[in-house]
Amino acid sequence: MATAKLQFGYAQGKTRLTRQYVPYPFHITRPFYIDTVRPDFATLYLQSCSGGLYSGERLSLEIETASRAAVEITTQAATLVRNARGDHAALETRLNLAAGSLAIYSPDPLVLFPDASVKSKLGVTLAPHARALCQEAFALSSEALTQALIGSYTFAFSVRDSNGVPLVLERGTIDLATIGTPASPLGPYRAAASVYLIGATLDKAALDAFTDHPGCPIGASALPNNAGIVIRILAMDGGSLSAAMQRIRKTCFRAVAGFDAALRRK
Repeated sequence: MATAKLQFGYAQGKTRLTRQYVPYPFHITRPFYIDTVRPDFATLYLQSCSGGLYSGERLSLEIETASRAAVEITTQAATLVRNARGDHAALETRLNLAAGSLAIYSPDPLVLFPDASVKSKLGVTLAPHARALCQEAFALSSEALTQALIGSYTFAFSVRDSNGVPLVLERGTIDLATIGTPASPLGPYRAAASVYLIGATLDKAALDAFTDHPGCPIGASALPNNAGIVIRILAMDGGSLSAAMQRIRKTCFRAVAGFDAALRRK
């Protein structure tokens, strides 16, 4: 098992990467400061040296933000999930946010190849007045769209307060063999995403605007314990899903960060 650890603090008017432990297959860039409205806001790209998630891999990522730190952690591209060959891959991400900090975790979708099996967990622990914007998504690869599938996609998401009290707990599994059949929980769709807005909210006009995205059913609901909002997206393919996610991210970023984000080039 490989565990990467990233800590962000605030010093000299900027969010700084104050500590890092990044073993193989993880790799990171230096922080970038690309938002002219908020020059203190850092953006860091996660990269992989291995080219995807493979059978039997167990990877975890721990992200910690100190008070006043504000950072987006994203990926350089989608993550490919390869043939499970009898043993699933696992990826767990944990965000620990101090009071008054902001973390945006926006990885590109997992792309599932034929016979892929993956278990993904995302957990957020936050102190009062901390905010987070997180997303998870998957899509079938072009090969998987044309083949009979085995394998599964399991995702778990949680939010806890600084005392460890659970505010949100959810978990689901999709049997990939059902996708494209009447038994699929996605209906006719082959890609799905969830966007979690924690510690902030959206007005009705913003929520209503999401429904106009062509070809992608979108729904939103309140999370338990006034934790925030979750937005669900369905799409026929990864490209359509990513386009819808970009639109939703723009609105949610403004809601959680208070300004319009600059373009993150990939």
